[in-house]
Amino acid sequence: MGCAQCKKKEENAGDENAENLSSQCHHPDLQTTFHNQNIGISPSKSICVVGGPFLGGGQRGIGVTGSSGATTFVALYDYEARTEDDLTFAKGDRFHIINNSEGDWWEARSLRSGKTGFIPSNYVAPANSIQAEEWYFGKLGRKDAERQLLGEGNIHGSFLIRESETTKEFNDGLCQLLTKPCVNLKPQTMGLAKDAWEIARESITLDKKLGQGCFGDVWKGTWNGATNVAVKTLKPGTMSPEAFLEEAQIMKKLRHDKLVQLYAVVSEEPIYIVTEYMSQGSLLDYLKEKEGRYLKLPQLVDMSAQIASGMAYIERMNYIHRDLRAANILVGSNLICKIADFGLARLIEDNEYTARQGAKFPIKWTAPEAAMYGRFTIKSDVWSFGILVCELVTKGRIPYPGMSNREVLEQTDRGYRMPCPQGCPPSLHDLMIQCWKGDPEERPTFEYLQSFLEDYFTATEPQYQPGDNV
Repeated sequence: MGCAQCKKKEENAGDENAENLSSQCHHPDLQTTFHNQNIGISPSKSICVVGGPFLGGGQRGIGVTGSSGATTFVALYDYEARTEDDLTFAKGDRFHIINNSEGDWWEARSLRSGKTGFIPSNYVAPANSIQAEEWYFGKLGRKDAERQLLGEGNIHGSFLIRESETTKEFNDGLCQLLTKPCVNLKPQTMGLAKDAWEIARESITLDKKLGQGCFGDVWKGTWNGATNVAVKTLKPGTMSPEAFLEEAQIMKKLRHDKLVQLYAVVSEEPIYIVTEYMSQGSLLDYLKEKEGRYLKLPQLVDMSAQIASGMAYIERMNYIHRDLRAANILVGSNLICKIADFGLARLIEDNEYTARQGAKFPIKWTAPEAAMYGRFTIKSDVWSFGILVCELVTKGRIPYPGMSNREVLEQTDRGYRMPCPQGCPPSLHDLMIQCWKGDPEERPTFEYLQSFLEDYFTATEPQYQPGDNV
């Protein structure tokens, strides 16, 4: 994969120009580069160089496995201790790992201060390894690499290196000399701290109400006076604390960069659900009230591809969301989208919700077999995803405008489907129609949806031109 400029020129040039372009491209000698930096790369590991005028943030796949038994690790980012058992450290500090057998927080001794404490395992890498290099991003998919690099602020020639998904030698060229590693923003830690799962209510400060729903409120808060978090407070009686704790144990094991990370819980009523904080709030509000009003189709399709990626992970894990809609998607910087509230709908005990046709039940987003017979599957999530894509294209408009919940149930059961929204390409509406197939087994998988949407503007709509609306 070459730089963005090279790809754009190749798309616009004919065959003759393409040949001339190839002769002008830069082909850096990466083996020489790595040799000069004393970086060893296994001959069996294929890498991919991606460069262009970019900036982004991400998370490297790092662990002890493959570190040749090394016990000295180096910090990739700064970290401020959150508890008295943590270590504060700066990027570049080195550690001896004492115990790495207890999950995401390792016991380590700082070689700078001599102090011992816990450190987040995804903030360090084996010293003198390729994982410790600023330009190495590990197992990063092609589309995620593009998202990392297409953010604001980086100079021309910024680049990253990732493990290649396919092995190709001398593929493309680089029309921009590689000059500077892509900025890799500090990732979320896996949990708030060591053993910080069921936390005391007093450790949470509710700072600003972000939203209000049928079953509780959402707040921006702080944990232990320092760590920004989002807090969902549930009204007493919304769900059984015992059932919630059981489900939360499953939810916290679901880890994907397109799922909002569950940090901790307050398990006594009123239940608090503590998650990572997303700066732009819900996708629904973002589309209706913020910068989302001005997004064009490429950004909207990319957001839908991110959501499909997260749902494809849920699909692989044999899990079900049950309440997939724009209100339950959160937006961060650089238009990053993450899925929230997965699995919670199953636990709600409110009569107006469990009746499935009450005022609180999201009929307009729910597949007919789920709304009428309670048959929730990953395929009913696919139906909801089709509605969500429609929400994106219409900038948050309520589905089935002018129809009541009862009318929606009756009409969809008779085969009615929403028409193509204004400005929406027919090919994208066709995808929605596939999601709304009456037979759940005929609906596409999320793996297919992710692939289709990620390649939409190269495989399906290469001639797209922006319009007034999208």
